Amino acid sequence: MIQLLTPTHWKDYELIDCGDFEKLERFGNLILSRPEPQAVWKKVLTEQEWKKRAHIHFKGRSATTGDWIKFAKNAPDRWNINYKNNDISINLRLGLTSFKHVGVFPEQAVNWDYISSCVKKFKCEQPKVLNLFAYTGAASLVARAAGADTTHVDSIKQVVTWANENRELSDLKDIRWVVEDALKFVKRELKRGKKYNGIILDPPAFGHGPNGEKWKLEDHIQEMMQDVVQLLDPEEHFLILNTYSLGFSSVIVENLIKTSFPQVRNLETGELFLQATSGVKLPLGVFGKFNTFK
Repeated sequence: MIQLLTPTHWKDYELIDCGDFEKLERFGNLILSRPEPQAVWKKVLTEQEWKKRAHIHFKGRSATTGDWIKFAKNAPDRWNINYKNNDISINLRLGLTSFKHVGVFPEQAVNWDYISSCVKKFKCEQPKVLNLFAYTGAASLVARAAGADTTHVDSIKQVVTWANENRELSDLKDIRWVVEDALKFVKRELKRGKKYNGIILDPPAFGHGPNGEKWKLEDHIQEMMQDVVQLLDPEEHFLILNTYSLGFSSVIVENLIKTSFPQVRNLETGELFLQATSGVKLPLGVFGKFNTFK
């Protein structure tokens, strides 16, 4: 069954409005306006309301980079927010980057809830969780806070360092940090005979490994999926695949999972979105996930 999922209980995040290829968001007490290519409709709130509310605005210099313009005095370049559900609580350091990102993808909170719930349900003493394309590590922190032995893999050293800062802020210990191309890491783990109870995949549409390896989602995702499912513990496991590519649908994700792992159980697919308080919905990727629980 195809589902539409959005975070509903995150006090430190709010999508206020989106449209005209922009979004207006609150992270903690700070309100940002920045580009959003998915928001092809008109804004619900007026331009005056946007300008009145925004503390900081991102202005692009090119298709990929830009500058932050501060409207509020003493608006910080870095600040912290908290995320918690019934099982865990983590802290995240956010920052203004030249690529319009701030260090977290809020729609992923739905997957964080799924991760913490699955880890708590495992019967083994310390489940092992692998987070691939792990960015600044929110999912890794959630898995660790829920009690998992967690391995975090990303090809960019700077974001792994950022993830470690988030670990320290969250007062967590013993996450394994790996700076490596995700596909190479998976193949090496297969040779070692390693198994994981949980695997999280959040691949970009395009990317590069630390040694210049090229990643293109449609070219490499099938190989990645066929390798990754072999790392799953046969008795107790979960897997999440999340994609942002505009050309991918939940049906494509369903086919990828079923052809790579025909014995899949409890498969859910759908679309992640953020519900704006102005009333509109912002789609932000498709997902597939499954586990061994009834």
